[in-house]
Amino acid sequence: MFDFIDPFLGNIWLLIVLLIGGFVLLVKGADWLVDGASSLAKRFGISDLVIGLTVVAFGTSMPEFVVNMVSVAEGSTDLAITNILGSNIINTFVILGLTALVYPVISQKRSRDFDIPMSIIAAVLVFAMVVVESPFGEEGRGISRMGGIILLVLFAYFLYNTFRHAKDHPDEAEAEAVQPMVAWKAILLVLVGLVGLVVGGELIVKSAVRIATDCGVPESIIGLTIVALGTSLPELATSVMAAFKHNCDIALGNVIGSNIFNVFMVLGTSAVVRPLPAYDGIVMDAWMAAIGSMLVWLFVKTNKEREVKRWGGAILLVLYACYLAMRLTQV
Repeated sequence: MFDFIDPFLGNIWLLIVLLIGGFVLLVKGADWLVDGASSLAKRFGISDLVIGLTVVAFGTSMPEFVVNMVSVAEGSTDLAITNILGSNIINTFVILGLTALVYPVISQKRSRDFDIPMSIIAAVLVFAMVVVESPFGEEGRGISRMGGIILLVLFAYFLYNTFRHAKDHPDEAEAEAVQPMVAWKAILLVLVGLVGLVVGGELIVKSAVRIATDCGVPESIIGLTIVALGTSLPELATSVMAAFKHNCDIALGNVIGSNIFNVFMVLGTSAVVRPLPAYDGIVMDAWMAAIGSMLVWLFVKTNKEREVKRWGGAILLVLYACYLAMRLTQV
């Protein structure tokens, strides 16, 4: 997309600088886009609750979405899948694990009864798609276009159920406190945010692919680690800060909500644009993502406080370390 970047891709140190710069642009671009779009929505009379359920919720998944759109456009389908699987694994095992170590993570009834089960369904669906060949006449294993459509349909159901619950239980819904700003500033933030997202996504994908090629490391490993961690930075910062403020119900909602958006919206859209074939190691990665959601549900269901305790956070971190060691030894 941006050919002027190509001459800078020959030096490993420049690649690292471009990669870091891409993450900065991606994260800040998402922040600016959300701030500007939220302010514009507020000016049009849209409620804080609806803004929180739409603009802000979509905004937190924009880093993964942009990286995936650039990846499928460049033909780097391994990076597109591993960005999502890796982000969800890091969200659950690392971010939630670290958060629980700082302070036990409390769950809300809505999360236990609907959000966490939906995240399990999302993870199990992806696992099924990568271990079973498509029954829709498409060759091989992976996320087919029909699989992508199924994920998007489930995403529509998730949004419908979320809005309906917020309408029926306004006392449980958390409204986003939106501060309106002058129109020109809001529009400027939206435009600059979009540019930051696109340029940042391009820098990340091109740098990551070149680093993988030069170092002889599969794209899937780069996607599961460096790219996935980078696109999960907003969730990491939000959740850990919430833990220090003892407001960990927000932390759990951020992680689970991000996982659902990543699979149903981002992976679904990516597969519709370009089918995502399986890669070596995808079964272990998909299985790990599914185990993470199941463990979270198990942790909050097996104690009367309905929370992920510090020992649960420790288990999540140890399991991630073991998983990462196993994946790296397969390179």
